[in-house]
Amino acid sequence: MAVSSDDEYTAYVMSRLLWLRRVAYLLCQDWSRADDLVQTAITRLYVNWRRASRADNLDAYARTVLVRVFLSEQRTGWWKRVSVTSTTPETFIDVVDLDVALDLEQALAALAPRQRATVVLRYYCDLSVEDTATALGCSPGTVKSQTSRALTALRRTLEFEGNPL
Repeated sequence: MAVSSDDEYTAYVMSRLLWLRRVAYLLCQDWSRADDLVQTAITRLYVNWRRASRADNLDAYARTVLVRVFLSEQRTGWWKRVSVTSTTPETFIDVVDLDVALDLEQALAALAPRQRATVVLRYYCDLSVEDTATALGCSPGTVKSQTSRALTALRRTLEFEGNPL
């Protein structure tokens, strides 16, 4: 029995959903918003599944869709991204040193969206400069300059009592 295109899509998304969610969280710093970004990205992936499934690297294709959804959303008005609720969303952090994680999270949140995307792709997703440039739709030189500026800002933000990390 042949596997249908929908079955292939479902299997792929189920196997990569947690990874996509983590990347989205690193980009936007909010679990609820990360879920929305992933939902939009996997919807776009489904619409273009015929082309996506033929990609040489399906993870790179999905990651590129997710990053472009994030950057596109950054250009919209704040009122489209804000939701007011009466309860605090449930969050979790799976790290050993909570203080370091919170400092890093705040430092990442302070970066410009494109710089944050560059850092996440280069250091969390472990992409090369060229692969990051492809995912962001820019030149390798832009990736290098954005990475340099982002790392400088992170170092400045994460300095403790005059001792750089």
